Amino acid sequence: MDIFLIKAAQLLCCFMLLVLLHEGGHFFFAKLFGIRVKKFCIFFDPGFNIGSRHFTGNVKLFSLRGTDYYLGWLPLGGYVTIAGMVDESTTADQMEQDDTPPEQMFCNKPAPQRLLVMVGGVLMNFITALVIYSAIFFTWGEEYVPARNMAHGYLFNEQAEALGFRDGDILLGTDQKTFDRWSPDVYTDLTKASSATVLRDGKEISISLPEKLDLIEMIGHAPLFLEPAIPSVVDSVMPGSPAEKAGMRSGDKILAFNGKRLSTWNELDVEMGSIADQIAAAEGKVKPSVLQAQVVVQRKGERADTLRLMLNDKGKMGVTKHNIFAEYQTQTIHYDLLSSIPAGIRYGWEKMCSYVYQLKFIFSAEGAKSVGSFGTIGSLFPSTWHWLSFWSLTAFISIILAVMNFLPIPMLDGGYIFLTLVEIITRRKFSPRAIERVNTVGFYFVLAIMALGIFNDLARMVFHIY
Repeated sequence: MDIFLIKAAQLLCCFMLLVLLHEGGHFFFAKLFGIRVKKFCIFFDPGFNIGSRHFTGNVKLFSLRGTDYYLGWLPLGGYVTIAGMVDESTTADQMEQDDTPPEQMFCNKPAPQRLLVMVGGVLMNFITALVIYSAIFFTWGEEYVPARNMAHGYLFNEQAEALGFRDGDILLGTDQKTFDRWSPDVYTDLTKASSATVLRDGKEISISLPEKLDLIEMIGHAPLFLEPAIPSVVDSVMPGSPAEKAGMRSGDKILAFNGKRLSTWNELDVEMGSIADQIAAAEGKVKPSVLQAQVVVQRKGERADTLRLMLNDKGKMGVTKHNIFAEYQTQTIHYDLLSSIPAGIRYGWEKMCSYVYQLKFIFSAEGAKSVGSFGTIGSLFPSTWHWLSFWSLTAFISIILAVMNFLPIPMLDGGYIFLTLVEIITRRKFSPRAIERVNTVGFYFVLAIMALGIFNDLARMVFHIY
């Protein structure tokens, strides 16, 4: 199956599950407090016209106990229509015309009950992540590469080298904690430390860190502050790709690209990124010479060979990089049912805290460039269906949805939660029309964020590989 379709299928399954559970959280508390839920829709369902025909945009699945269940066509979320509530599917005028009995209306319920209804979606997403992480630990255990086993070490940018780091250093920890494994959280940990310890030529060396190491500077520019060194070995070659036509094979080691010697994928990333920038600047109409590439490769037991090829119009060769972690010796912690639960809760909580800490990156100029939509999220899934990877990503995306929905953004759950908390504190209730005006502002804000994400996705062309 095509790589794009595999990634898209995983993304669709992930979002369908998380939307179902998120909206199910709102649904549960609404039903618990006797509030009527008129509609439960997985995905959005805006209607549209084709010629003289009008399409409703959804398919009715069934009705049960006063609630109609639908499946929409636009996988950007989902919703429940709660009687007596002004939201993305109900205006203030429509709410006033609702014939639902007053005792079943959301607006007539006490503020604490309304608060729980709105918190229900966020709560369900967070619980879902904890359950998935616990199930992963119970089923597969916790496999990791011990820090000292990363024999190829790390590569560091100029900022890191100025502090004393050197390519090939193995990061062992900071004055705040010991690193037992590689994790992207290492960037956050370094910002909180005053010194770091590395293993260099068999000796442990302490490196002093500045008082305030900026996370945005560390991860907002290429090359990154540090990243695991990945030998320039080809993992696989795509059928019909420029690389295959030139004679490149799985296992080949790339020694040079366009006359520049290299030994790691990290260095090749920089060269390929330069070509991608030229293509973007020329709006895809680059000179053929830009796409001409000369690659020196070497196979085990053979002499180096120079291959000449023409990159595709995206500046790709059609190869995937070596999985460095596959060659390191790993350790696995096995859990029984009882021990997997606290382990999953601890891991999920750490993931959430790390994500919340890094949120400030989004509100910078560089962070805006990192915002993506479904293309960015879909690109995170592996090119083959791998259950462990699928569930790990689903759990993390569930955490992202929980955190983002908790932010006090109008129209999202966090906006309603904020307004309800204000009401509880001030004892003054917002009118339906005031809430509708606030939602209108939130709608355009969310729309702008989505537009930015889609634009960034198109610019990066995330579904293409080298």
